[in-house]
Amino acid sequence: MPVTAKITNTSIGKLKPEDRRLNDSELKGFHARISPKGSISYYLYYRLDGKQVNFLLGRHGALTPAQARDLAKLKAGEVAAGVDVQEVKKENKQTQEREKLTRFATYVEHKYYPWLLAKGTKTAEKINHVLTNTFDFLADKQLSKVSAWDLEKWRAQRKKEGMAPATINYYISTLKGAMSRAVDWGLIEGHEIGKVKALKVDNTRVKYLSDREEKRLLAALQERDLLMKSKRESANEFRRVRHLELLPNLRQFRFADHIEPIVLLAMNTGMRRGEIFQLTWSAIDLSIPSLEVKSGTAKSGKGRHIPLNLTVLEMLKDWRKQTSSETYVFEGAEGKPLTDIKKGWAGVVKQAELVEFNFHDLRHHFASKLVMKGVDLNTVRELLGHADMKMTLRYAHLAPEHKAAAVSLL
Repeated sequence: MPVTAKITNTSIGKLKPEDRRLNDSELKGFHARISPKGSISYYLYYRLDGKQVNFLLGRHGALTPAQARDLAKLKAGEVAAGVDVQEVKKENKQTQEREKLTRFATYVEHKYYPWLLAKGTKTAEKINHVLTNTFDFLADKQLSKVSAWDLEKWRAQRKKEGMAPATINYYISTLKGAMSRAVDWGLIEGHEIGKVKALKVDNTRVKYLSDREEKRLLAALQERDLLMKSKRESANEFRRVRHLELLPNLRQFRFADHIEPIVLLAMNTGMRRGEIFQLTWSAIDLSIPSLEVKSGTAKSGKGRHIPLNLTVLEMLKDWRKQTSSETYVFEGAEGKPLTDIKKGWAGVVKQAELVEFNFHDLRHHFASKLVMKGVDLNTVRELLGHADMKMTLRYAHLAPEHKAAAVSLL
């Protein structure tokens, strides 16, 4: 049965489960409840606008009787002023839950990334990596607090470090997509990322290898291959002496790993890196020989067929013999396409002593060589998969003899 007494350490200490409740003798509505297992909680009972409420002040142990009394007085004063403290508490809790969800890192991990996966976005992993690593400094920020100034400072630092304008624009565009989705979902009213104007990008840059540089690149690939095979033999000798299981002998294969085949493919087809990573064995017909770039993997959204020269044909035949993948030509994790070759490619570029030559430049190299050998620009456009001729025209200056021949017709 409920008992009445001033709530103090002494009276709380005497409270038994069968008492169920201790009503404070001095402050109306202030009381303590005890559960059958003996845990005690402090409450304030009040009526407001015809509603009866038992407001939880806190647990005994987290609050002393004196602290619970002071809090009860404070809340009773708010109730007297017409404030429904229970509703305020609910609203505060909802706000806290909302702020937890709208913390940048939490939003990306629990809301945006799962949505990308459910939607079947092919670049979901890459987008998630950009948001969680490139923009890790935003992790603890509320979405509503991500400012244009945050991005301007980040961008200035990246430019100082030499990051390409196109890469910077891609990263900011990726962030903007995530923030805009938060607006669509009603998590925030708006964002400032749109105020960060894209940097100007020089799309006319054409970088290709001279004959001497191309020879150095191919030599570097072969030297890397021989070194890897030599290291594998040394490793197996070490394991053999210690009676450990031996690793596969790389000498039995033409290639030590996927780097050389990927570079040869890029140099001789002009395929983009993403198109190469997504290439499947079913898209290759060695009898024609040609391969198909599926529309879903092409940047333009349009598929295309690319004939294979002898270099690529022999490479694919040899690579097929040594890979166990039945789906992707270049497999990363089991059953999934490869996603990165930065480390291997960087080593080859360094060994070949190439200056400011990135992987995408292999595509320029392919196109430039075709134009310099007299292939017309429209054919080059079709092989590269350009949506229109504008992008292909960057290679026009490499065929001056064609212009001279045209003028001579006059």
